[in-house]
Amino acid sequence: MSQDNPYSTDLFAGEVALVTGAGSGIGRGVAEWLGRCGATVLASDLHPERGEAVAGAVRAAGGRAAFLQADLASPDGHAALAEAAAARGPVSMLVHSASPPRMERQTVGAVTPEEWDAMVDTNLRSGFFLARKLGQQMVQAGLRGRMVFIASLHAATPRNLPHYSAAKAGQVMLVRELARYFGPAGIRVNAVAPGAIPGGFQGDFTALARKVPMGRVGSAEDIARAVVPLLSDRCMPYVTGSVLPVDGGLALGNWIESASALEE
Repeated sequence: MSQDNPYSTDLFAGEVALVTGAGSGIGRGVAEWLGRCGATVLASDLHPERGEAVAGAVRAAGGRAAFLQADLASPDGHAALAEAAAARGPVSMLVHSASPPRMERQTVGAVTPEEWDAMVDTNLRSGFFLARKLGQQMVQAGLRGRMVFIASLHAATPRNLPHYSAAKAGQVMLVRELARYFGPAGIRVNAVAPGAIPGGFQGDFTALARKVPMGRVGSAEDIARAVVPLLSDRCMPYVTGSVLPVDGGLALGNWIESASALEE
């Protein structure tokens, strides 16, 4: 992680942030940056060794963090996580980054019911009920809370991952619904839409990087640096219900490979 921090180290002083999927990739990058900006980080992940590692990294850098295990693909995982987070809260910031691993070219004919359920339940079902519960707690505590969902460019662009694309498209509409509902209480809800970020799936990024106007694929730090100002009322106090692409300009061109049903 870069040592260059353009944000104040007390930007989120006294606040508690829950980050789902914090054990790796974008979630870990966000958790570490929030810790550097003064928040107490609740790092949630399915895998204890990963979650404990990121919480330890935040503490080693001088921040405050704890690990909360959660299986957001399970029916009650969101409720258990909300309860555990509230016990360490009140939580004023939520970043929902959890998403099951995926392989490229899991086309319409290849996705199994189990893969569909895990993807949609983690991204969308748990995202909704977790955000609703935490939002209600923020209202009760009189907090001007903020939430950010880690969506995707594929919320708007079809690709070879129908379960992933559908879940992310649902997240975008969910962000708008939550923003409308909680807006009168001063709670802001937004999303970022990452482009090509290694780590979320297995694939060849070499050719893809040549399609990015900025000449490279992104990193977890690129996304984290965008999430921080969205969460900050110092930086973006009047932004809610928005989706911010963080893609180096990737979506400006035709970068999606066509999929043939014969490939299945």
